[in-house]
Amino acid sequence: MISNSVLPDQSEYLQIITNIAGFPKSLYFSGNLPKNRVKTVSIVGTRKPTDYGTEFAYKFAYELAKRGIVIVSGLAYGIDAIAHKAALDAGGTTIAILPSGLNRIYPSGNAKLADRIVENGGCLLTKYEPDSHPYKSSFVQRSQIVSGIADGVLVIEAGAKSGTMHTAEFARRQGRVVMALPGNINSVMSEGCNNLIKKGAVAITETADILSAIGFKKLIQTTLPVGSNPQEQIILKLITSGVNQTEHLQKQSSLSAAELNQALTMLEISGQIKSISAGKWVTGNL
Repeated sequence: MISNSVLPDQSEYLQIITNIAGFPKSLYFSGNLPKNRVKTVSIVGTRKPTDYGTEFAYKFAYELAKRGIVIVSGLAYGIDAIAHKAALDAGGTTIAILPSGLNRIYPSGNAKLADRIVENGGCLLTKYEPDSHPYKSSFVQRSQIVSGIADGVLVIEAGAKSGTMHTAEFARRQGRVVMALPGNINSVMSEGCNNLIKKGAVAITETADILSAIGFKKLIQTTLPVGSNPQEQIILKLITSGVNQTEHLQKQSSLSAAELNQALTMLEISGQIKSISAGKWVTGNL
């Protein structure tokens, strides 16, 4: 892995880190570090997400990346990896903060994802020298950078006493916007998020909530997507309104199964919609 070094106080993109306590004086990176400061959101959460967490981690990361917002996470399994992959699928920029050196990708099971990030214009970033192995305290220090580099931190799913909650606490201390996805009060994986919201975190139910929270003003899409025939237009209108499951689309569109499948196929081929999981869709030009 090619390693470069950068001084945060001499990088327009990284200068945001210099206002946090004990900020790293130098960082190592591989890939393309943004030259100018652009809006950045860190998306974090459990390593074992539910279907609910998986869906919204992907949806929010994808839609934010489509708008040119940099997606940051820690390359861990679960929510981190989902956020990175969604940003890549959207053709956007994502940065992975490592708890190890660039020659010791952690976890090793995400080494191919790390390569994909670099190959597609993103960046791997760490405070550790290239051959450094991760150790217990390095995960905490990684969390400080994950939150410190961002304008806001979005917690998707987290237990009440998880490492993700440390990241949220760092974000609060650093003056970053803390956001959380509300969840079922009976779900252990939503306990941390619901507690954050009680303490003042911004409750996120749609991408617009995130854009508002971080003060993002630029609007790329000024018109709604347009289908090539009435059937496609009906489907686009429903998906844009939030109806995203195939069975619900068929019921509310009154289309036959064949008509629905044909419309979905053509809309996906044209890039108007994208499948985010089995039987669930989002508009692809957000």
